[in-house]
Amino acid sequence: MQTDATIKDITTRGATAGTEGGFLIFLGARVRELRNRRGLTRKMLAREADVSERHLAQLEAGEGNVSIVLLRRIAGALSVSLANLFAPEAETQHEKVLIQRFLERLPAHRVEDAVFRLMREFGHEEKARRKRLALIGLRGAGKSTLGARLGQGMKIPFIELDGEIEKEMGMPLGEIFSLYGQSGYRAIERRVLERVLDEHKNAILSIGGGVVSEKETYDYLLSNCYTVWIKARPEEYMARVIAQGDLRLMAGSARAMEDLRRILEAREPLYRKADMYFDTSGNSVEESFGKLKAALQGKEE
Repeated sequence: MQTDATIKDITTRGATAGTEGGFLIFLGARVRELRNRRGLTRKMLAREADVSERHLAQLEAGEGNVSIVLLRRIAGALSVSLANLFAPEAETQHEKVLIQRFLERLPAHRVEDAVFRLMREFGHEEKARRKRLALIGLRGAGKSTLGARLGQGMKIPFIELDGEIEKEMGMPLGEIFSLYGQSGYRAIERRVLERVLDEHKNAILSIGGGVVSEKETYDYLLSNCYTVWIKARPEEYMARVIAQGDLRLMAGSARAMEDLRRILEAREPLYRKADMYFDTSGNSVEESFGKLKAALQGKEE
Protein backbone atom coordinates (compact mmCIF):
# COMPACT_ATOMS: atom_id res chain seq x y z
CA MET A 1 0.00 0.00 0.00
CA GLN A 2 1.26 3.46 -0.85
CA THR A 3 1.74 5.64 2.22
CA ASP A 4 0.91 9.34 2.43
CA ALA A 5 4.64 10.05 2.47
CA THR A 6 5.09 8.06 -0.74
CA ILE A 7 2.24 9.95 -2.38
CA LYS A 8 3.83 13.21 -1.33
CA ASP A 9 7.20 12.15 -2.78
CA ILE A 10 5.62 11.15 -6.08
CA THR A 11 3.66 14.40 -6.23
CA THR A 12 6.77 16.42 -5.52
CA ARG A 13 8.75 14.65 -8.21
CA GLY A 14 5.92 15.14 -10.69
CA ALA A 15 5.60 18.82 -9.87
CA THR A 16 9.36 19.27 -10.11
CA ALA A 17 9.45 17.66 -13.50
CA GLY A 18 6.63 19.96 -14.60
CA THR A 19 5.45 17.44 -17.19
CA GLU A 20 2.17 15.76 -18.09
CA GLY A 21 3.91 12.48 -17.28
CA GLY A 22 4.58 13.68 -13.76
CA PHE A 23 0.92 14.52 -13.28
CA LEU A 24 -0.17 11.10 -14.58
CA ILE A 25 2.21 9.40 -12.15
CA PHE A 26 0.70 11.38 -9.30
CA LEU A 27 -2.87 10.64 -10.44
CA GLY A 28 -2.18 6.92 -10.73
CA ALA A 29 -0.62 6.80 -7.29
CA ARG A 30 -3.56 8.74 -5.88
CA VAL A 31 -6.11 6.29 -7.33
CA ARG A 32 -4.09 3.33 -6.07
CA GLU A 33 -3.79 4.81 -2.57
CA LEU A 34 -7.54 5.48 -2.35
CA ARG A 35 -8.34 2.01 -3.68
CA ASN A 36 -6.08 0.36 -1.07
CA ARG A 37 -7.49 2.54 1.69
CA ARG A 38 -10.97 1.20 0.93
CA GLY A 39 -9.78 -2.39 0.74
CA LEU A 40 -10.62 -2.83 -2.96
CA THR A 41 -8.71 -5.01 -5.41
CA ARG A 42 -8.03 -3.63 -8.87
CA LYS A 43 -10.57 -6.07 -10.28
CA MET A 44 -13.24 -4.91 -7.81
CA LEU A 45 -12.66 -1.23 -8.58
CA ALA A 46 -12.69 -1.90 -12.33
CA ARG A 47 -16.03 -3.66 -12.02
CA GLU A 48 -17.54 -0.91 -9.83
CA ALA A 49 -16.33 1.86 -12.14
CA ASP A 50 -17.23 -0.04 -15.33
CA VAL A 51 -13.70 0.31 -16.73
CA SER A 52 -11.39 -2.42 -17.99
CA GLU A 53 -8.90 -3.79 -15.47
CA ARG A 54 -6.10 -3.30 -18.01
CA HIS A 55 -7.02 0.38 -18.45
CA LEU A 56 -7.08 0.82 -14.67
CA ALA A 57 -3.70 -0.87 -14.29
CA GLN A 58 -2.20 1.53 -16.85
CA LEU A 59 -3.73 4.50 -15.04
CA GLU A 60 -2.33 3.40 -11.67
CA ALA A 61 1.10 2.91 -13.23
CA GLY A 62 1.01 6.45 -14.64
CA GLU A 63 1.35 5.05 -18.15
CA GLY A 64 -2.10 5.64 -19.65
CA ASN A 65 -4.32 8.63 -20.28
CA VAL A 66 -7.97 8.50 -19.29
CA SER A 67 -11.06 10.52 -20.10
CA ILE A 68 -12.77 12.76 -17.59
CA VAL A 69 -15.87 10.56 -17.85
CA LEU A 70 -13.92 7.48 -16.77
CA LEU A 71 -12.25 9.44 -13.98
CA ARG A 72 -15.70 10.45 -12.76
CA ARG A 73 -16.76 6.80 -12.67
CA ILE A 74 -13.60 5.86 -10.76
CA ALA A 75 -14.12 8.67 -8.26
CA GLY A 76 -17.71 7.52 -7.71
CA ALA A 77 -16.59 3.93 -7.13
CA LEU A 78 -14.04 5.21 -4.60
CA SER A 79 -16.70 7.35 -2.86
CA VAL A 80 -14.75 10.58 -3.33
CA SER A 81 -15.40 13.70 -5.34
CA LEU A 82 -13.75 14.14 -8.72
CA ALA A 83 -11.81 17.11 -7.32
CA ASN A 84 -10.52 14.90 -4.51
CA LEU A 85 -8.66 12.75 -7.04
CA PHE A 86 -6.55 15.73 -8.04
CA ALA A 87 -5.98 17.22 -4.58
CA PRO A 88 -2.75 16.00 -2.97
CA GLU A 89 -3.32 15.37 0.71
CA ALA A 90 -1.03 16.91 3.29
CA GLU A 91 1.09 14.47 5.22
CA THR A 92 -1.09 13.16 8.02
CA GLN A 93 -0.25 11.66 11.37
CA HIS A 94 -0.77 7.91 11.52
CA GLU A 95 -3.43 8.21 14.23
CA LYS A 96 -5.52 10.61 12.13
CA VAL A 97 -5.35 8.23 9.18
CA LEU A 98 -6.62 5.41 11.39
CA ILE A 99 -9.55 7.55 12.58
CA GLN A 100 -10.43 8.49 9.00
CA ARG A 101 -10.36 4.86 7.88
CA PHE A 102 -12.47 3.85 10.87
CA LEU A 103 -15.14 6.43 10.00
CA GLU A 104 -15.10 5.41 6.34
CA ARG A 105 -15.87 1.81 7.26
CA LEU A 106 -18.71 2.60 9.65
CA PRO A 107 -22.29 2.09 8.41
CA ALA A 108 -23.81 5.42 7.39
CA HIS A 109 -26.28 5.43 10.31
CA ARG A 110 -23.40 5.15 12.83
CA VAL A 111 -21.19 7.95 11.48
CA GLU A 112 -23.22 10.79 13.04
CA ASP A 113 -23.09 9.13 16.44
CA ALA A 114 -19.33 8.52 16.20
CA VAL A 115 -18.61 12.12 15.19
CA PHE A 116 -20.85 13.42 17.98
CA ARG A 117 -19.03 11.31 20.56
CA LEU A 118 -15.64 12.55 19.36
CA MET A 119 -16.77 16.16 19.54
CA ARG A 120 -18.31 15.65 22.97
CA GLU A 121 -15.26 13.85 24.35
CA PHE A 122 -12.57 16.13 22.98
CA GLY A 123 -14.34 19.47 22.45
CA HIS A 124 -13.11 22.61 24.18
CA GLU A 125 -16.11 22.55 26.57
CA GLU A 126 -15.27 19.08 27.91
CA LYS A 127 -13.89 20.29 31.26
CA ALA A 128 -17.02 22.32 31.98
CA ARG A 129 -19.29 19.49 30.81
CA ARG A 130 -17.83 17.02 33.30
CA LYS A 131 -18.70 19.30 36.23
CA ARG A 132 -22.38 18.52 35.68
CA LEU A 133 -23.51 14.94 36.15
CA ALA A 134 -26.88 13.94 34.64
CA LEU A 135 -28.51 10.63 35.59
CA ILE A 136 -30.89 9.29 32.94
CA GLY A 137 -33.03 6.18 32.67
CA LEU A 138 -36.52 4.84 33.34
CA ARG A 139 -38.49 5.52 36.49
CA GLY A 140 -37.49 3.09 39.23
CA ALA A 141 -33.84 2.84 38.18
CA GLY A 142 -32.64 4.69 41.28
CA LYS A 143 -31.75 8.10 39.81
CA SER A 144 -33.24 10.21 42.60
CA THR A 145 -31.92 8.09 45.45
CA LEU A 146 -28.40 7.82 44.06
CA GLY A 147 -28.33 11.41 42.83
CA ALA A 148 -29.32 12.81 46.22
CA ARG A 149 -26.60 10.78 47.97
CA LEU A 150 -23.97 11.80 45.45
CA GLY A 151 -24.89 15.46 45.81
CA GLN A 152 -24.71 15.26 49.58
CA GLY A 153 -21.35 13.50 49.50
CA MET A 154 -19.84 15.85 46.91
CA LYS A 155 -21.45 18.93 48.52
CA ILE A 156 -22.98 20.11 45.26
CA PRO A 157 -26.67 20.73 44.39
CA PHE A 158 -28.88 17.79 43.46
CA ILE A 159 -31.67 18.83 41.08
CA GLU A 160 -34.61 16.79 39.83
CA LEU A 161 -35.63 18.27 36.50
CA ASP A 162 -39.23 17.09 36.87
CA GLY A 163 -39.46 19.02 40.12
CA GLU A 164 -38.06 22.15 38.47
CA ILE A 165 -40.66 21.84 35.71
CA GLU A 166 -43.46 21.56 38.26
CA LYS A 167 -42.17 24.62 40.14
CA GLU A 168 -41.90 26.72 37.01
CA MET A 169 -45.37 25.76 35.76
CA GLY A 170 -47.04 25.74 39.18
CA MET A 171 -48.74 22.37 38.66
CA PRO A 172 -48.01 18.60 38.74
CA LEU A 173 -46.55 16.86 35.70
CA GLY A 174 -49.82 15.07 34.98
CA GLU A 175 -51.68 18.35 34.63
CA ILE A 176 -48.93 19.79 32.42
CA PHE A 177 -49.27 16.82 30.06
CA SER A 178 -53.07 17.19 30.04
CA LEU A 179 -52.93 20.91 29.25
CA TYR A 180 -50.02 21.08 26.83
CA GLY A 181 -49.74 17.57 25.40
CA GLN A 182 -46.55 15.62 24.73
CA SER A 183 -44.99 18.15 22.34
CA GLY A 184 -45.82 21.07 24.64
CA TYR A 185 -44.33 19.30 27.62
CA ARG A 186 -41.10 18.55 25.73
CA ALA A 187 -40.75 22.25 24.81
CA ILE A 188 -41.16 23.18 28.50
CA GLU A 189 -38.66 20.49 29.48
CA ARG A 190 -36.06 21.93 27.09
CA ARG A 191 -36.60 25.48 28.35
CA VAL A 192 -36.27 24.45 32.01
CA LEU A 193 -33.20 22.32 31.28
CA GLU A 194 -31.48 25.27 29.61
CA ARG A 195 -32.28 27.49 32.60
CA VAL A 196 -31.02 24.94 35.13
CA LEU A 197 -27.76 24.39 33.28
CA ASP A 198 -27.28 28.13 32.89
CA GLU A 199 -27.73 28.62 36.64
CA HIS A 200 -25.62 25.65 37.80
CA LYS A 201 -22.11 25.05 36.52
CA ASN A 202 -21.54 22.27 39.04
CA ALA A 203 -24.48 19.99 39.92
CA ILE A 204 -26.02 16.53 39.81
CA LEU A 205 -29.27 16.19 37.89
CA SER A 206 -31.95 13.53 37.67
CA ILE A 207 -33.60 13.67 34.23
CA GLY A 208 -36.94 12.16 33.22
CA GLY A 209 -36.57 8.95 31.22
CA GLY A 210 -38.44 10.31 28.20
CA VAL A 211 -35.92 13.07 27.46
CA VAL A 212 -34.19 10.74 24.98
CA SER A 213 -37.24 10.85 22.71
CA GLU A 214 -36.61 14.52 21.88
CA LYS A 215 -33.39 14.50 19.85
CA GLU A 216 -32.46 18.18 20.14
CA THR A 217 -33.01 18.26 23.90
CA TYR A 218 -31.13 15.00 24.40
CA ASP A 219 -28.22 16.15 22.25
CA TYR A 220 -28.14 19.37 24.28
CA LEU A 221 -28.00 17.36 27.51
CA LEU A 222 -25.24 15.07 26.19
CA SER A 223 -23.20 18.08 25.06
CA ASN A 224 -23.48 19.91 28.37
CA CYS A 225 -23.45 17.16 31.02
CA TYR A 226 -21.55 13.98 31.79
CA THR A 227 -24.40 11.50 31.43
CA VAL A 228 -24.86 8.19 33.24
CA TRP A 229 -27.56 5.72 32.24
CA ILE A 230 -28.89 4.16 35.43
CA LYS A 231 -30.47 0.85 34.44
CA ALA A 232 -32.01 -2.24 36.02
CA ARG A 233 -33.92 -5.36 35.07
CA PRO A 234 -37.56 -4.71 34.06
CA GLU A 235 -38.83 -6.65 37.08
CA GLU A 236 -36.85 -4.39 39.40
CA TYR A 237 -38.10 -1.22 37.71
CA MET A 238 -41.64 -2.43 38.32
CA ALA A 239 -41.07 -3.50 41.94
CA ARG A 240 -39.45 -0.17 42.84
CA VAL A 241 -42.23 1.90 41.29
CA ILE A 242 -44.86 -0.12 43.19
CA ALA A 243 -42.80 0.29 46.37
CA GLN A 244 -42.92 4.05 45.77
CA GLY A 245 -46.70 3.84 46.12
CA ASP A 246 -47.93 3.59 42.53
CA LEU A 247 -50.37 0.71 43.07
CA ARG A 248 -52.07 1.25 39.69
CA LEU A 249 -49.51 -1.07 38.12
CA MET A 250 -50.60 -4.00 40.27
CA ALA A 251 -54.05 -4.18 38.69
CA GLY A 252 -52.74 -4.79 35.19
CA SER A 253 -49.26 -6.06 35.96
CA ALA A 254 -48.98 -8.30 32.87
CA ARG A 255 -49.85 -5.46 30.49
CA ALA A 256 -47.73 -2.97 32.44
CA MET A 257 -44.70 -5.26 32.26
CA GLU A 258 -45.21 -5.75 28.53
CA ASP A 259 -45.36 -1.95 28.01
CA LEU A 260 -42.27 -1.48 30.17
CA ARG A 261 -40.25 -3.99 28.16
CA ARG A 262 -41.38 -2.39 24.90
CA ILE A 263 -40.40 1.12 26.06
CA LEU A 264 -37.03 -0.09 27.33
CA GLU A 265 -36.30 -1.91 24.08
CA ALA A 266 -37.17 1.17 22.01
CA ARG A 267 -35.13 3.54 24.14
CA GLU A 268 -32.08 1.38 24.84
CA PRO A 269 -30.11 2.51 21.73
CA LEU A 270 -30.68 6.12 22.83
CA TYR A 271 -29.72 5.49 26.45
CA ARG A 272 -26.50 3.90 25.19
CA LYS A 273 -25.36 7.30 23.93
CA ALA A 274 -24.63 8.17 27.56
CA ASP A 275 -21.02 8.48 28.72
CA MET A 276 -21.43 5.65 31.20
CA TYR A 277 -23.86 2.81 31.96
CA PHE A 278 -24.52 1.70 35.53
CA ASP A 279 -26.66 -1.33 36.38
CA THR A 280 -28.32 -1.36 39.82
CA SER A 281 -29.90 -4.80 39.35
CA GLY A 282 -29.59 -7.06 42.38
CA ASN A 283 -27.88 -4.40 44.51
CA SER A 284 -29.04 -2.66 47.64
CA VAL A 285 -29.05 1.15 47.73
CA GLU A 286 -25.79 1.12 49.70
CA GLU A 287 -24.13 -1.29 47.29
CA SER A 288 -25.26 0.70 44.25
CA PHE A 289 -24.12 3.97 45.77
CA GLY A 290 -20.68 2.61 46.63
CA LYS A 291 -20.17 1.10 43.16
CA LEU A 292 -21.39 4.20 41.33
CA LYS A 293 -19.20 6.49 43.44
CA ALA A 294 -16.17 4.30 42.70
CA ALA A 295 -16.98 4.22 38.98
CA LEU A 296 -17.29 8.00 38.82
CA GLN A 297 -14.03 8.48 40.71
CA GLY A 298 -12.37 6.14 38.23
CA LYS A 299 -13.46 8.23 35.24
CA GLU A 300 -11.87 11.33 36.79
CA GLU A 301 -8.47 9.71 37.20
